[in-house]
Amino acid sequence: MKKAQNKTGVIVAGLLLAILMASMDNTIVATAMGTIVGELGGLDKFVWVTSAYMVAEMAGMPIFGKLSDMYGRKRFFVFGILVFMLGSVLCGTAESIVQLSIYRAIQGIGGGALVPIAFTIMLDAVAPENRGKLGGLFGAVFGMSSIFGPLLGAYITDYMNWKWIFYINLPLGLLAFVMIAFFYKESHIHSKQPIDWLGAISLVGAIICLMFAMELGGKQYAWDSAQIIGLFAGFALLAALFVFIETRAEEPIISFSMFKSRLYATSNIIGMLSGAAFITASVYIPIFIQGVLGGSATSSGLVLLPMMLGSVVTATLGGFLMNKLSYRSIMIPTLLILVVGIGLLSTITADLSRLTITFYMILIGLGIGASFSVLSNAAIHSFSSRQRGSASATLNFLRSLGMTLGITIFGILQSHSLTRNLTEAFAGSGEGNVPQGINFSDPHALLDPATRNQIPPQALDRITDGLSSSIAVTFAWGLLPAILAFAAALFMSKEKLNPTDEAEGLAASH
Repeated sequence: MKKAQNKTGVIVAGLLLAILMASMDNTIVATAMGTIVGELGGLDKFVWVTSAYMVAEMAGMPIFGKLSDMYGRKRFFVFGILVFMLGSVLCGTAESIVQLSIYRAIQGIGGGALVPIAFTIMLDAVAPENRGKLGGLFGAVFGMSSIFGPLLGAYITDYMNWKWIFYINLPLGLLAFVMIAFFYKESHIHSKQPIDWLGAISLVGAIICLMFAMELGGKQYAWDSAQIIGLFAGFALLAALFVFIETRAEEPIISFSMFKSRLYATSNIIGMLSGAAFITASVYIPIFIQGVLGGSATSSGLVLLPMMLGSVVTATLGGFLMNKLSYRSIMIPTLLILVVGIGLLSTITADLSRLTITFYMILIGLGIGASFSVLSNAAIHSFSSRQRGSASATLNFLRSLGMTLGITIFGILQSHSLTRNLTEAFAGSGEGNVPQGINFSDPHALLDPATRNQIPPQALDRITDGLSSSIAVTFAWGLLPAILAFAAALFMSKEKLNPTDEAEGLAASH
C-alpha cells in the first residue's frame, strides 16, 4: 500500500513538473521580450514569439487529447515532453525573431500534449477522494508558474543571457520524463477508433488563417486588402468545414454533443472569456512598469508577483472547497473579484503609486485562480474516463484560444490607441528633437533604457502619458470578457465534486 502511494506521489510530481515547465514558458518569455527584441531586432514581429507558441499549443490540445483517449495517455505525454525539450534547445540557438518564433511553435506542439493529458493522467492515477485537493495543487502550480516565470525571466535577462530562459526547461523536462516513463503504468484498455485527420487539418488551418489575419492586418497589409480578406475568408471556410466534419466523424476531435451538458458548456465559455481578460494584465502591466515608469525587466517581473500569489491562494482554496460547495458557488464570487480588478486597472495613470498597482494585481490574481483548478474538474464532471481526455483538452484549447485572441485583439486596440494619443500629443507641438526611426506605436520601443535616454524629458513625458492612457483603454476593453465570464458563471448548474460518484455514464456517449 505504502509502495503504491509512493509511486503515485512520483507520478503526480512528474505531472506537476511538466505543467510547471509548459505553463511557465509564456510568462518567463514575457519579461525578457524587451531584451530579446533589442538583440535580435524585429519589433514588428515580436508578438509572434508568444503567439506562435500559443497557436501551436492550442491547435495540438484537442488533437492530442482525443488521441490520448483512443491510444493511451502515456505515449503522447512522453512525446510532448521530448518535443518541448527539443523546441527549448532550438529556441536558445535562434538568431532572429523569425527563427525564434518557428522554434517556439515546436515548443507549443509539445505543450499541446502536456497540459491537457497531465490532468487526465492525474484522474487515472489518483483516488477519487483526493482529486479535489490535487486539483487545487495543479491549479496552484499554474499560479506558481506565473510567479516564478517572470522572476526567473527577469533575473536571467538581467544577470545571465536570455537564451537560458529556454535552456532551464531541460532539467525540468528530463526529471518529468523519468518520473512518468518509469513509474506510470496505465491501463491498456483503450477505445481505438479511426483518427479524424480531416478534422485535425481543418482545425489547424482555421486557427492559422485567423491568427495571420489578425497579426498582419493593419501592419503589413491594410484591413481591407485582398490578403487579409482572403485570410478571414479562409478561416470562415475552414471553420465551417471543421464543424461539418465533426458532426459526421465517427470519433470527432471536438464532440459537439458534449456541449449538451450545461456544466461542461458554461465551464468552457468561462475558461475562454476569463483567459482573454486575464492575459491583458499579464502582458500590459509589465509594459506599463517598464514603458511608463521606466523600471527594469526585474521590476516588471516583480510587479506580477502579487497577482500570481493571489491566484495560488484561490486555486488552492477552490480545490479544497470543491467537495463542499458547487463549482458554481466557487466561480461566481471569484469572477466578480476579477471584474472589479480589471475595472480598477482601467483607471491607471502615469502617476499611480506602486502600492495601488499591487492592490489591483492581487485582486486580479484572486479573481482568476479558482478557474485553474475548479473549471478543470467541472469540465470532466459529467463524462466517463474514455471521454475525459477530450473534455479536458477542449477546455484547455478554448482557454488558450481566448488568451491568444486576447493578446492579438487587445494588442491591436492598444496600438491604435497609442498611435492616436501620440499623434494628438505632438500635433503642432514644435517638438523637433525627438529621435527619428523609433516606432512609438510599439510599446516595446520604450522598454530599452538606451532608447529612452535619447528622448528629451518633455517629449518622453508626452510619450509615457500616451502609453499609460492606451494601456488603461485596453483594460477597459478587457472588462467585456470578464463581465461575460461572470455572467456565464450565473448559468452554471449546481453540481459539486462527489468522490463516491465519478459521474460515469451520466453523459450520453458520442
